[in-house]
Amino acid sequence: INLAKAVASVDLVSNGRLDLGIGVGWNEDEMEHHAVPPSRRRAVTREHVLAMKELWTKEAASFDGEFVQFSPSWSWPKPVQSPHPPVIMGGAGGAVTFQHVAEYCDGWMPIHGRKDIVDKVPELRAAVESAGRDFATIELGVFGCPAKPEVIDAYAAAGFTRIVLGLPPAPEDVVLPILDKYVPILDHYRNAA
Repeated sequence: INLAKAVASVDLVSNGRLDLGIGVGWNEDEMEHHAVPPSRRRAVTREHVLAMKELWTKEAASFDGEFVQFSPSWSWPKPVQSPHPPVIMGGAGGAVTFQHVAEYCDGWMPIHGRKDIVDKVPELRAAVESAGRDFATIELGVFGCPAKPEVIDAYAAAGFTRIVLGLPPAPEDVVLPILDKYVPILDHYRNAA
């Protein structure tokens, strides 16, 4: 409930510019610390997102799941975006991840370089279409993309519409020069649009 309110609030103050990125996690110690059984992390994530969607889209929402339960409740503000902010699933991608994307997400954004992402798109398409959804409604993005036109163009040719360029977790004196190097790349694509 708190996360649903926080997400809706940010969507409201940003005038509908929020995308909610989610992932099921890989760090078992962290999951256990947060009382999430690692073997159930996908089910927990699914229920939390479905419960938030109820709060965002219903006047009086309720939810009765294994991990999330609440009786009819009002939750305000409602998101600006309709029916709710896009929910974008991270992760390398595979049958189970793609079933979750097909069921309750609006996009998929894996990390560049972890797996051959483009080769997985047909599997995602099949899962989405098998769930009765139009694949065109699923946004494809890639996180940590190198600032190289040939890499960006290859993703674009495969149907990816969003990239996030990588930045190291470093001090300002390291990060700002990298951002300066990104400006010509961003200008190139901004001018091409």
